[in-house]
This record gives sequence, structure tokens and C-alpha cells, in this order.
Amino acid sequence: MDSFKRIDSRLANQLREVSIQPDIAPNAPGSVLVSFGNTRVICGVSYEKRVPHWMIQQGVGGGWMSAEYSMLPYSTIGRKPRDVGKGKQDGRSVEIQRLIGRAMRAVCDLSKLPGYTLWIDCDVLQADGGTRTASITGAYVAAQLAVRKMLAQGLIKENPFSEAVAAVSVGIVDERVLLDLAYSEDSAASVDSNVVMTASGRFVEFSCSGEEATFERSQVDEMAEMATFGIAELLKIQAQALV
Repeated sequence: MDSFKRIDSRLANQLREVSIQPDIAPNAPGSVLVSFGNTRVICGVSYEKRVPHWMIQQGVGGGWMSAEYSMLPYSTIGRKPRDVGKGKQDGRSVEIQRLIGRAMRAVCDLSKLPGYTLWIDCDVLQADGGTRTASITGAYVAAQLAVRKMLAQGLIKENPFSEAVAAVSVGIVDERVLLDLAYSEDSAASVDSNVVMTASGRFVEFSCSGEEATFERSQVDEMAEMATFGIAELLKIQAQALV
């Protein structure tokens, strides 16, 4: 058995302490505070009876689901200016919110949200690596909570979600594959990967990139295997939060 321990005493294939606290925002139909170690994100889901204009123009039926992501100014050690103060949206934020939206739509039958848009808002309270993976994992739970209220109110007839979806980071640090990287590990990683996977084991996203480094196919396989293990644990935590 590999006795390797990380800076925070975790094993290589061990998640940080993960928690999902439902109903954190009273005005949102669905909300959670999700924590991956010291990374904390509020995910809130709201719905409204309208769809994007392009759907109307193109005669597309059903509903829609969209996400917004932001890091609050005090979420990092040095203050992060709000996008509105810069006059444009940060490219990284756009990339992440698109990923969150794709992940949610991958497990959703939009035809079961006729005329409705689900808005997913992910706001990072504290960033210590893995904000996008925490956002996706928490967003699914918040969206399910919102859908339950829609069902209870008779706004929709069926739950549009076919299965759960969660995400985790994996990386190579000092030639070791590590699961769920904190910022200190992520900043030192020679290879960084974010994995989004459904409960049935299908990938929504599997991105790998080397930082002035290359990696082998065997390492990709190892990262995939470790991510699959970690996401299985996250799916259990999501299910407990939805009991």
C-alpha cells in the first residue's frame, strides 16, 4: 500500500473534506454551500417562465439552463476586482460558466422544462483550488432542489434530470498523480486535469494540459481511474444532501 502523504496529510487518491449544505440562500428555490477543503462556493438556482430569444426565433421547444460564475473580491488572498469594475467579463469566468452549463445540460432533458429557464449562479466565497469542480458538484444538488419545488408547485410534470453529474480535479505533481488538488498543489502541477462525469460513468469533460511538460498515455489512464474513484465518492455526498 502506498504510504505517500501530501502536505495536508491526505493520500494521493483522497478527496479533501467535502460538504454540501442545502438551503443556504432562502430566496433561491435551490441553493447549497459546497466545500472542497478550503474552497467554498454558494450555488443558487432560480427559474423563470421565459426562454432565450434564439429558441423562439428558431422554433426550438422545451426549456433552457444557463450558468453564471464569479469569484467574490475577497475569495482570494489579494482582492480580485469585480468584472463590472473592469468593464468586461473575465475570460476564465466565461470558460467556467460555460462548462457548468454544459455539465448540467448533459444530464437534463430540456423538453421537460417547457418554457422555463433554470439559472445557475455559482459564487466563490473562498478559493483554494478546484472552484470549477466544486461549482459543478454543488450546482447539480441546487438544481435538483429547485426542480423539486417546481414539481411540488405543478409547474413541470417530470423531473428533467436523468442522472447526477459531478466533477473533480486531478493532476501530476512531482511525477505523482494526485486527486482533488488544493491551490498549493495545483500551482506546482506539471499536468492539470479537470474531469466531469455522470453517475453512469460517462464523461462530460476530460481536459488535460501540461505546464511546460508532457505526459504519457499511461498517466492519462491513471488520472481517469483516480478521477472516477473520486467522483464516485462525490456522488454519494450529493445523494446524502438530497435525502
